[in-house]
Amino acid sequence: MRSERKELWVCHLRTLEYRDALALQERLRDARQAGLIPDVLLTLEHWPVYTRGRRSSPGELPMGEDWYRMQGIEIFDTDRGGKVTYHGPGQLVGYPIVGVEDVVAYVRELERALVAALEDEGIRARARPDEGPDFTGVWVGERKIASIGVHVARGVTTHGFAVNVDNDLQPFSWIVPCGLDGVQMTSIIKESRRLQGQLRCFRRRAAWRLAEALDRRQRLVSLARLEAAAGVRQPV
Repeated sequence: MRSERKELWVCHLRTLEYRDALALQERLRDARQAGLIPDVLLTLEHWPVYTRGRRSSPGELPMGEDWYRMQGIEIFDTDRGGKVTYHGPGQLVGYPIVGVEDVVAYVRELERALVAALEDEGIRARARPDEGPDFTGVWVGERKIASIGVHVARGVTTHGFAVNVDNDLQPFSWIVPCGLDGVQMTSIIKESRRLQGQLRCFRRRAAWRLAEALDRRQRLVSLARLEAAAGVRQPV
Protein backbone atom coordinates (compact mmCIF):
# COMPACT_ATOMS: atom_id res chain seq x y z
CA MET A 1 0.00 0.00 0.00
CA ARG A 2 1.38 3.40 -1.00
CA SER A 3 2.17 5.67 1.96
CA GLU A 4 0.51 9.07 2.09
CA ARG A 5 2.66 11.96 0.92
CA LYS A 6 3.95 14.41 3.48
CA GLU A 7 2.38 17.86 3.56
CA LEU A 8 3.65 21.21 2.37
CA TRP A 9 1.88 23.94 4.30
CA VAL A 10 1.37 26.94 2.02
CA CYS A 11 0.74 30.35 3.57
CA HIS A 12 -0.07 33.30 1.28
CA LEU A 13 0.91 36.57 2.98
CA ARG A 14 0.54 40.26 2.24
CA THR A 15 3.31 42.71 1.29
CA LEU A 16 5.93 42.67 4.06
CA GLU A 17 9.00 44.62 5.04
CA TYR A 18 12.04 42.45 4.39
CA ARG A 19 13.14 42.40 8.03
CA ASP A 20 9.72 41.13 9.14
CA ALA A 21 9.73 38.32 6.60
CA LEU A 22 13.27 37.35 7.62
CA ALA A 23 12.28 37.19 11.30
CA LEU A 24 9.27 35.05 10.43
CA GLN A 25 11.42 32.66 8.40
CA GLU A 26 13.83 32.26 11.28
CA ARG A 27 11.04 31.45 13.74
CA LEU A 28 9.55 28.90 11.39
CA ARG A 29 12.96 27.38 10.63
CA ASP A 30 13.50 26.79 14.35
CA ALA A 31 10.07 25.17 14.59
CA ARG A 32 10.74 23.01 11.54
CA GLN A 33 14.07 21.89 12.98
CA ALA A 34 12.27 20.97 16.21
CA GLY A 35 9.68 18.94 14.32
CA LEU A 36 6.78 21.17 15.37
CA ILE A 37 5.63 21.89 11.82
CA PRO A 38 5.97 20.17 8.44
CA ASP A 39 7.60 21.74 5.39
CA VAL A 40 6.26 25.26 4.72
CA LEU A 41 6.08 27.65 1.78
CA LEU A 42 5.49 31.36 2.40
CA THR A 43 4.45 33.45 -0.61
CA LEU A 44 4.46 37.23 -0.40
CA GLU A 45 5.63 40.52 -1.86
CA HIS A 46 8.19 42.94 -0.44
CA TRP A 47 8.38 46.69 -0.27
CA PRO A 48 11.38 47.89 -2.35
CA VAL A 49 14.63 46.35 -1.12
CA TYR A 50 17.99 45.19 -2.43
CA THR A 51 19.36 42.07 -0.76
CA ARG A 52 22.96 40.99 -0.99
CA GLY A 53 23.96 37.34 -0.77
CA ARG A 54 27.11 35.72 0.57
CA ARG A 55 28.91 36.10 -2.78
CA SER A 56 28.12 39.80 -3.27
CA SER A 57 30.82 42.38 -3.94
CA PRO A 58 30.77 46.19 -3.44
CA GLY A 59 30.64 46.96 -7.16
CA GLU A 60 27.17 45.45 -7.48
CA LEU A 61 25.67 48.69 -6.07
CA PRO A 62 27.54 51.21 -8.27
CA MET A 63 25.49 54.28 -7.27
CA GLY A 64 26.42 54.00 -3.59
CA GLU A 65 24.12 52.94 -0.77
CA ASP A 66 22.96 56.46 0.12
CA TRP A 67 21.70 57.02 -3.44
CA TYR A 68 19.59 53.85 -3.36
CA ARG A 69 18.10 54.76 -0.01
CA MET A 70 17.18 58.18 -1.45
CA GLN A 71 15.14 56.26 -4.07
CA GLY A 72 13.24 54.58 -1.21
CA ILE A 73 15.00 51.23 -1.52
CA GLU A 74 16.42 49.55 1.59
CA ILE A 75 19.57 47.41 1.51
CA PHE A 76 20.06 44.20 3.49
CA ASP A 77 22.98 41.80 3.75
CA THR A 78 21.77 38.21 4.04
CA ASP A 79 23.15 34.72 4.61
CA ARG A 80 21.63 33.30 1.42
CA GLY A 81 23.67 32.18 -1.55
CA GLY A 82 24.06 34.33 -4.64
CA LYS A 83 24.67 38.02 -5.15
CA VAL A 84 22.59 41.21 -5.16
CA THR A 85 18.97 41.26 -6.33
CA TYR A 86 15.89 43.45 -6.07
CA HIS A 87 12.47 42.78 -4.52
CA GLY A 88 9.43 45.00 -4.88
CA PRO A 89 5.64 45.02 -5.16
CA GLY A 90 4.34 42.92 -8.04
CA GLN A 91 7.12 40.36 -7.70
CA LEU A 92 6.27 36.93 -6.28
CA VAL A 93 8.64 35.95 -3.48
CA GLY A 94 8.59 32.39 -2.19
CA TYR A 95 10.29 31.26 1.01
CA PRO A 96 10.26 27.47 1.41
CA ILE A 97 11.18 26.33 4.92
CA VAL A 98 11.79 22.69 4.13
CA GLY A 99 14.03 19.82 5.14
CA VAL A 100 16.71 18.96 2.58
CA GLU A 101 19.68 16.62 2.35
CA ASP A 102 21.28 17.83 -0.89
CA VAL A 103 21.19 21.62 -1.37
CA VAL A 104 22.28 21.52 -5.03
CA ALA A 105 19.53 19.02 -5.86
CA TYR A 106 17.07 21.22 -3.98
CA VAL A 107 18.02 24.30 -6.03
CA ARG A 108 17.50 22.28 -9.21
CA GLU A 109 14.03 21.29 -7.89
CA LEU A 110 13.18 24.97 -7.37
CA GLU A 111 14.27 25.76 -10.91
CA ARG A 112 12.23 22.91 -12.37
CA ALA A 113 9.15 23.94 -10.40
CA LEU A 114 9.35 27.53 -11.62
CA VAL A 115 9.99 26.48 -15.21
CA ALA A 116 6.85 24.31 -15.04
CA ALA A 117 4.79 27.12 -13.46
CA LEU A 118 5.90 29.54 -16.17
CA GLU A 119 5.07 26.99 -18.84
CA ASP A 120 1.57 26.87 -17.34
CA GLU A 121 1.45 30.61 -18.15
CA GLY A 122 2.49 29.94 -21.74
CA ILE A 123 6.07 31.15 -21.19
CA ARG A 124 8.91 28.95 -22.43
CA ALA A 125 11.57 29.21 -19.74
CA ARG A 126 14.72 27.29 -18.84
CA ALA A 127 17.34 26.76 -16.17
CA ARG A 128 21.07 26.98 -16.93
CA PRO A 129 22.66 24.52 -14.47
CA ASP A 130 25.73 23.80 -16.61
CA GLU A 131 26.86 27.45 -16.84
CA GLY A 132 27.96 27.97 -13.26
CA PRO A 133 26.44 29.38 -10.06
CA ASP A 134 26.06 32.91 -11.46
CA PHE A 135 23.39 31.54 -13.82
CA THR A 136 21.29 29.92 -11.11
CA GLY A 137 17.64 30.86 -11.59
CA VAL A 138 15.19 30.78 -14.48
CA TRP A 139 15.59 32.40 -17.87
CA VAL A 140 13.51 33.21 -20.94
CA GLY A 141 16.06 33.07 -23.72
CA GLU A 142 18.89 35.25 -22.39
CA ARG A 143 16.56 37.29 -20.16
CA LYS A 144 16.29 36.46 -16.46
CA ILE A 145 12.80 36.13 -14.99
CA ALA A 146 13.43 34.41 -11.63
CA SER A 147 16.22 34.50 -9.05
CA ILE A 148 17.06 31.81 -6.50
CA GLY A 149 19.17 32.03 -3.35
CA VAL A 150 18.96 29.74 -0.34
CA HIS A 151 20.51 29.08 3.04
CA VAL A 152 20.51 25.76 4.87
CA ALA A 153 20.97 25.39 8.63
CA ARG A 154 20.75 21.99 10.33
CA GLY A 155 19.07 20.55 7.27
CA VAL A 156 16.33 23.19 6.93
CA THR A 157 16.17 25.91 4.26
CA THR A 158 15.38 29.61 4.42
CA HIS A 159 15.22 32.26 1.66
CA GLY A 160 14.15 30.91 -1.73
CA PHE A 161 12.99 32.40 -5.02
CA ALA A 162 11.67 35.60 -6.59
CA VAL A 163 9.73 35.69 -9.88
CA ASN A 164 9.12 38.94 -11.73
CA VAL A 165 5.38 39.08 -12.43
CA ASP A 166 4.20 42.66 -12.94
CA ASN A 167 6.78 44.54 -10.87
CA ASP A 168 8.79 47.58 -11.98
CA LEU A 169 12.03 46.34 -13.60
CA GLN A 170 13.78 49.75 -13.50
CA PRO A 171 15.51 49.13 -10.12
CA PHE A 172 17.38 46.18 -11.65
CA SER A 173 19.05 48.56 -14.10
CA TRP A 174 20.58 50.51 -11.19
CA ILE A 175 22.58 47.51 -9.94
CA VAL A 176 24.56 44.57 -11.31
CA PRO A 177 21.76 42.02 -10.86
CA CYS A 178 22.98 38.63 -9.66
CA GLY A 179 26.52 39.86 -10.34
CA LEU A 180 26.03 39.65 -14.12
CA ASP A 181 27.00 42.76 -16.08
CA GLY A 182 24.54 43.56 -18.83
CA VAL A 183 21.95 40.96 -17.87
CA GLN A 184 18.44 41.87 -19.01
CA MET A 185 15.61 41.20 -16.58
CA THR A 186 12.12 40.34 -17.75
CA SER A 187 8.71 39.55 -16.23
CA ILE A 188 5.58 37.50 -16.81
CA ILE A 189 3.69 40.60 -17.96
CA LYS A 190 6.45 41.54 -20.39
CA GLU A 191 6.77 38.04 -21.84
CA SER A 192 3.07 37.19 -22.00
CA ARG A 193 1.89 40.72 -22.92
CA ARG A 194 -1.13 40.26 -20.71
CA LEU A 195 -2.76 42.90 -18.57
CA GLN A 196 -1.63 43.33 -14.98
CA GLY A 197 -3.12 41.34 -12.11
CA GLN A 198 -1.38 38.01 -12.74
CA LEU A 199 0.39 37.64 -9.40
CA ARG A 200 -2.44 36.03 -7.42
CA CYS A 201 -2.95 33.40 -10.10
CA PHE A 202 0.74 32.73 -10.58
CA ARG A 203 1.46 32.25 -6.88
CA ARG A 204 -1.05 29.40 -6.84
CA ARG A 205 0.64 27.83 -9.86
CA ALA A 206 4.09 28.20 -8.31
CA ALA A 207 2.98 26.71 -4.98
CA TRP A 208 1.35 23.74 -6.69
CA ARG A 209 4.39 23.10 -8.89
CA LEU A 210 6.76 23.33 -5.93
CA ALA A 211 4.67 20.86 -3.92
CA GLU A 212 4.77 18.56 -6.94
CA ALA A 213 8.56 18.91 -7.30
CA LEU A 214 9.06 18.11 -3.60
CA ASP A 215 6.53 15.24 -3.73
CA ARG A 216 4.41 16.95 -1.09
CA ARG A 217 0.66 17.31 -0.68
CA GLN A 218 -0.25 21.00 -0.59
CA ARG A 219 -2.30 22.32 2.33
CA LEU A 220 -3.29 25.99 2.57
CA VAL A 221 -2.94 27.43 6.08
CA SER A 222 -3.32 30.86 7.64
CA LEU A 223 -0.47 32.67 9.36
CA ALA A 224 -2.32 32.31 12.68
CA ARG A 225 -2.59 28.54 12.21
CA LEU A 226 1.05 28.29 11.20
CA GLU A 227 2.38 30.29 14.14
CA ALA A 228 0.12 28.47 16.60
CA ALA A 229 1.55 25.13 15.41
CA ALA A 230 5.07 26.54 15.63
CA GLY A 231 4.44 27.65 19.21
CA VAL A 232 5.08 31.33 18.51
CA ARG A 233 2.90 34.38 18.08
CA GLN A 234 4.27 37.62 16.75
CA PRO A 235 2.13 39.71 14.39
CA VAL A 236 3.64 40.43 10.99
